[in-house]
Amino acid sequence: MRTIYTLLAALAASVLSAQSPLSLTLEQVATGLTRITDIAHADDERLFVTLQAGTIRIIEPDGTVLPTPFLNITSAVNDNGNEQGLLGLAFDPAYAVNGRFYVYYTAGTGNGTSRVSRFTVSSSDPNVADPTSEEILYTYPQPYSNHNGGDLDFGLDGLLYVGFGDGGSAGDPQNNAQDLTDPLGDIIRIDVGGETGWEVPADNPWAGLGNDTLPEIWASGLRNPYRFGFDRLTGDLFIGDVGQNAFEEMDFVAAGDNSGPNFGWRCYEANTVYEASGCAPQSSYVAPITVHQQSQQGWCSIIGGRTYRGTTYPRMEGLHIYTDYCGGQFYTLRQNDQGAWVRAQVLASGQFGFSVIAEDADGELYVGNNSSGILYRIKDACPMPLPEVSAEGSLLTSTPANGYVWYFNGELIPGADAQTYEATESGTYYVVADQGTNCQLQSNSVEVIITGVNGLQTNGVRVYPVPADQQLRFEGLPGDAQVLELRDVTGRVVRSVPVGSTTGLVTIPVQDLPTGSYAYLVRTKASGLLRGSVSVAH
Repeated sequence: MRTIYTLLAALAASVLSAQSPLSLTLEQVATGLTRITDIAHADDERLFVTLQAGTIRIIEPDGTVLPTPFLNITSAVNDNGNEQGLLGLAFDPAYAVNGRFYVYYTAGTGNGTSRVSRFTVSSSDPNVADPTSEEILYTYPQPYSNHNGGDLDFGLDGLLYVGFGDGGSAGDPQNNAQDLTDPLGDIIRIDVGGETGWEVPADNPWAGLGNDTLPEIWASGLRNPYRFGFDRLTGDLFIGDVGQNAFEEMDFVAAGDNSGPNFGWRCYEANTVYEASGCAPQSSYVAPITVHQQSQQGWCSIIGGRTYRGTTYPRMEGLHIYTDYCGGQFYTLRQNDQGAWVRAQVLASGQFGFSVIAEDADGELYVGNNSSGILYRIKDACPMPLPEVSAEGSLLTSTPANGYVWYFNGELIPGADAQTYEATESGTYYVVADQGTNCQLQSNSVEVIITGVNGLQTNGVRVYPVPADQQLRFEGLPGDAQVLELRDVTGRVVRSVPVGSTTGLVTIPVQDLPTGSYAYLVRTKASGLLRGSVSVAH
């Protein structure tokens, strides 16, 4: 029997999504949606799109736009200015029971008044709301026609968050964003769970002070938080705050943080002093997690997005995706293991006018364009499964692809362009496989340790001798191991041995098995499956 290398194959499946650069593409879903401002779902298969003039349209899963608006309040909406109109929509977490939803719009004439209202769906048709059911919950007059904010959404705490701009003009001339006696430049947080009206949550940062500070204010120091979005899994909040003339910023509040973060406007635009008179030290304000310089990419109004929690595109999982109204580039944000925020450009759309990124009931993402009236689905441009590398002895094999480039310790291996590669040195190996349609995807990493000792060790399980002639011996099985299976290349189970409480030595006879390669699977109670490869030779 020959002596082979020992190989420790650590298949790092958990980090696959971080290994291949992600690129996005947009798929057209619906057209003819004049001046899209927001997208929401009612926890079912429909999408609801707000149009700036004052209507809400329903989009069916196949892209059909229902001819009758879900709601039409154009007679009450002031959309005369570029930033006025019907701006936001949110469905009550208990919508299936109470039929209630919330809108933010500009009412009145001239500069208008910001208004948050509650409506209910009609009792006769789930695709039509009752326009007479309006209950006006919150109003505040706008000193200028721009910087209306307009987003509203429910957090995982069941409370309603509403964003207000600083009141407009340029440079926040009234210093509203640093004034806690009005909601301008702030995000308010209110409890709308009662039959009517709203209440201040007891854990709001300024609840119960009894002075002129508005107790509904939850965060301040914002210029125009036009679009923000909660992570539906963690409850974290990402806020896209539109800048003045130099920077666009993304702000962040971790779930459960009710400390009253102040993001610094107008003292600071992003991390740069704007008007420091009367301001506290910069350390007193919450810094953005990322900043885009407007002049570098033609940005003008950041569009805060959503964190992907769908199931269709695994490589997008956990990434916050956002864009800009003027630039049209799409970026992702994620935190690395050290807690630093890492961003990456994933699409240069070349389009002007993106106004909202939102999700459907399943967590899939959509983007609406205010200028073109088109609703798109956001997709991974390379959605095919990532290549996987398996190890048999020192032989590494990739799943099939159009082409292969092997790497050792992060460096290209010259001439290694076949589906298999024979490892000759200890270190980390992976393959970049050509999956077609300009998709070069990186596999899992395999750690190879060459020791010159008989046997094979994978995932802590030692198997010997390899190749085997009469029997295979398995050592180091986990304590909750239940069954040990041996499978041939077709996946057929050729041996199945109950492990029971034995975690020392388990032996499987193989003298009657054909020469060749086999996979073993260890089924455990808690850990799921452990896998490895062995060979038999007579």
